[in-house]
Amino acid sequence: MQVRSAAPREDTDVPGGRWPHGIGSVLPGRAARAGVDALALGVALAIATVLRHDGNLAESDLSGVLLLAAAGAVVHTLLGLRFGLYTGRWAYGCFEEIAALAKTTAVTTPVLFVLDTLLDRLVPRSAIIASGLIALVLTAGVRYAVRLSRDQRLRPSPEHGGRVVVMGAGEGATQVVRAMLRNPESPYVPVALLDDDPAKRTLQVMGVPVAGTRHAMAAVVSRYEADIVLIAIPSAGADLVRELTELARPTGAEVKVVPPVVELFGRTVGVDDIRPVSHADLLGRREIGLDLRAIAGYLTGRRVLVTGAGGSIGSELCRQLVRFDPAALVMLDRDESGLHAVQLSMDGRGLLDDRNLVVADIRDRQRLDEVFTEHRPQVVFHAAALKHLPLLEMHPSEALKTNIIGTYQILQTAQRHGVERLVNISTDKAADPGSVLGYSKRITERLTAAADEAGDGTYCSVRFGNVLGSRGSVLTAFAAQVEAGGPITVTHPEVSRFFMTVQEAVRLVVQAGALDSAGEVLVLDMGEPVRIADVARRLADAAERPVPIVYTGLRPGEKMHESLFGAHESDRRPNHPLISQVPVPPLDGAALSLLDPKASRPELIAVMRWLAESPALSVARQYLKAS
Repeated sequence: MQVRSAAPREDTDVPGGRWPHGIGSVLPGRAARAGVDALALGVALAIATVLRHDGNLAESDLSGVLLLAAAGAVVHTLLGLRFGLYTGRWAYGCFEEIAALAKTTAVTTPVLFVLDTLLDRLVPRSAIIASGLIALVLTAGVRYAVRLSRDQRLRPSPEHGGRVVVMGAGEGATQVVRAMLRNPESPYVPVALLDDDPAKRTLQVMGVPVAGTRHAMAAVVSRYEADIVLIAIPSAGADLVRELTELARPTGAEVKVVPPVVELFGRTVGVDDIRPVSHADLLGRREIGLDLRAIAGYLTGRRVLVTGAGGSIGSELCRQLVRFDPAALVMLDRDESGLHAVQLSMDGRGLLDDRNLVVADIRDRQRLDEVFTEHRPQVVFHAAALKHLPLLEMHPSEALKTNIIGTYQILQTAQRHGVERLVNISTDKAADPGSVLGYSKRITERLTAAADEAGDGTYCSVRFGNVLGSRGSVLTAFAAQVEAGGPITVTHPEVSRFFMTVQEAVRLVVQAGALDSAGEVLVLDMGEPVRIADVARRLADAAERPVPIVYTGLRPGEKMHESLFGAHESDRRPNHPLISQVPVPPLDGAALSLLDPKASRPELIAVMRWLAESPALSVARQYLKAS
């Protein structure tokens, strides 16, 4: 969603190729610039003429020089207006303005040549050619001097800001260094850069030198008496952030980062973006490329519905989907507080006065029909689910009602109302499932495949692991335990899990929805698994007081190591390097009649397991249509 200014800026330029309404449209400051340029042109013409006569003023026609300089001033000013030099199109002294200055001078010079001929050769022709080059040097030099003086005035005082060693000398680092040095109130003062590229050993950014590679970090921090190490590499992955954080630990300097590319959405890095290193940076940070054209093709101008919109995944989906300008974004959840929070995060109002905020339970078929009839969604993201493994082990009937029956209701309703594309959010626990949560989500993957086979739309599932920052995630639990003084409870010293930030997961979910898929499970690349004990130890070490770690043993249904693929599933990535496409044996919805929520817990779990692992059951098209 783009935010457009309600009124044009005062210095907005006229459209290219048109003359401005008049000299009166030029503000006083810009008129002064035009005057300085005109004066520089006159001085350049005088210098070139005197040099042409070997410094002999007696041989120089100064009155002719003044006349031609006056004519040149008028020509240069008019051409400058034409090329946008004096209409506020660019910042003073930027590269674009220098290019316009060169263009103006290049056209002014031959015009003066013609005028000199018409005025009976006031100055030597060679002097006119030389004056163009001298004028360009003088006018560009004035701009450089003014900009340098302005930058010096804007530099923050080293006494009032933290001294920063910046890791990286690429575009992201350049942006953040410029932002720090052009704000006198900046709390940061960059004193040195670090970069591993040998070609950048002598590089300086606004006077800040590259002082070494990452391995010289300790020596550079000591030499420059730095307080902060800033990792200014938006594309840095979690492995690199962890390595740089470890290198900075012995220096005692505070480590900070700029946001990853996934959070910047293409905007420029600024001082306000600098923040402490988070556990998301250390565990699940990667650069993710998107095919924006393909995504916009199925979202822009379409009616989109998100179930579970108040949850961590659903709410981030809503925040990212709105950027693609859907015709409508319908947010459905049974938790009214969750809907209030997501609306507040998106528009800052939170008045709950929008019909696109829908309170509904996915278990209620009649209510779903009402919602789909009113809003007529064309694209559905189904994120509503119960996800806490230990609770579902104790209460499998709730997994049946919400995860299985609720998803089946969504699929049937979507088919009845002609939804063109549906994305079902699954979990890595559906790969070779060994828990109630895993069985229930595997069944939904199979139901989604059956719906895709039976209908005209594109229906698929997306499978990924633990999401950092989601409600109930292990990091949230660990942080609460540290806040309470401990202990941090870990099930087993060797247990490992996949991690991904919620922003990264959602971006790939949105990308997955654009792929040409025939009921497949789209498995997101989660990187390498991380030992939970290592995460706990890092949190304990960062705590202000000693926090013990206690191992409690694996819980029922819990695996030592999760896998993103089942035993018979292959990692095939035909359309996107971070998304695997895995065929799924369909499951006819009629088979759900075998599941009885009133059955005993062992019996219900056994039937779930059988439905999750059974071979493909043919899709009863007539049954689906009759339903």
